[in-house]
Amino acid sequence: MSHTIAAVSTGHQISAIGIIRLSGEESCAIAQKVFTAMNGRPLSEAPDRKLLLGQLHDRTGRPIDQCMAVYAREPHTYTGEDTVEFHCHGSPAVLAAGLDALFAAGARPAQRGEFTKRAFLNGQLDLTQAEAVIDLIEADTADAAANAAGQVGGKLKKKLSPIYQDLTDLCSHFHAVLDYPDEDIEDFGLENYAATLRTHAKTLYALSQTYGQGRILRHGVAAAIVGKPNVGKSSLLNALAGFDRAIVTDIPGTTRDTVEESVMLGPTRLRLIDTAGIRETADTVEAIGVERSRQAAEEADLILFVCDGSQPLSPEDEDIIDLCGEHDNAIALINKTDLGNAVVPGDLPFTMVIPICAKTGEGLDQLSDAVEVLFQQDLPCDGSLLTNARQYDAVRRAYDAMLRALQGLKLGLTPDAVLTDVEEAMSAMGEVTGNTVREDITARIFERFCVGK
Repeated sequence: MSHTIAAVSTGHQISAIGIIRLSGEESCAIAQKVFTAMNGRPLSEAPDRKLLLGQLHDRTGRPIDQCMAVYAREPHTYTGEDTVEFHCHGSPAVLAAGLDALFAAGARPAQRGEFTKRAFLNGQLDLTQAEAVIDLIEADTADAAANAAGQVGGKLKKKLSPIYQDLTDLCSHFHAVLDYPDEDIEDFGLENYAATLRTHAKTLYALSQTYGQGRILRHGVAAAIVGKPNVGKSSLLNALAGFDRAIVTDIPGTTRDTVEESVMLGPTRLRLIDTAGIRETADTVEAIGVERSRQAAEEADLILFVCDGSQPLSPEDEDIIDLCGEHDNAIALINKTDLGNAVVPGDLPFTMVIPICAKTGEGLDQLSDAVEVLFQQDLPCDGSLLTNARQYDAVRRAYDAMLRALQGLKLGLTPDAVLTDVEEAMSAMGEVTGNTVREDITARIFERFCVGK
């Protein structure tokens, strides 16, 4: 990390303010080559983390903006290195010219997520905090933002660090007694740690159980809209999205592949999946779409079964109802209430049945309430919810290893055998915090970030 890096941190669209960021040992020296303070003093003499008014120059020395510069000295910075930021007017041309001048002065372009990666490598953030940064940037609900902010603040770190430290103490005590038998070290008794292992196993289990809600908090509820052709599935998608996202015609089989759209339905974010009408068909392309519809229904968090309420239920409807019966969360929607009532709620074997009219919006408020009942749980969005599949997998493996250690303790296995599982639990936990994570995984994590963060 010897190079000083630079990037625009606020995107390249026109805005009121645009920020150029540098990080690295030469940040101040490079910044001084393109910035002249109004007070005539060099940037190196500026107070730490105080805004300074001056002029930004391009690579030829021509003034291109009047901006504010702030010099923050290591180690009390985001990256743990010296950093400089220029707070400019948000002209893409100004930002590009300023960045180009910094490159000419000796900085190199920052890679995706490199500022946060340096913060992680310099010990300013653990991996749970670093991953939460991108979750906070991408959050599209207040609850998702609150949970990510809690993790940036160290909520998961504070929960996992004491467990990791206790397991480290346990293993080091055992090896100290084994390696230094002549030293005055308290005898190692594995049974003395049983209560600690049980407590920590319960904590890991409870944490793993938050993933279901955390995943929905981060990604939204995957809701597959299923039904036979021409019952109004695409019309429902368009009504919930608020615009014509899917093509709607009277011709059966218009939708031949899944169409996705993210919408807010009350307080719940739905990832709506409009599927091809499920029916037997000789059309090869449509048959592929039908198969994808079945797969989407199997993998969804929620199924929205739609039938045409103006027509009696058909054998195709019955087959799809059977498919829905295998799912934990399914809501039946009797559409086209404006055309008649050939189907009534008692005709459908669903716990939740809602008459709607996708054309007029009738019944969509009731649908919103039903979805909220199913998916809005009273859990704190304070950073304590696991939202990341990688983290969940590691926590689950740590918990499984702790169970094996406790079982070995109960069976009277030798300490070295039990500690093999304890060390496996530590390794899995280290993947969450970054203590033991592989370099290739770290690289993949920071590839999710934008340049400048």
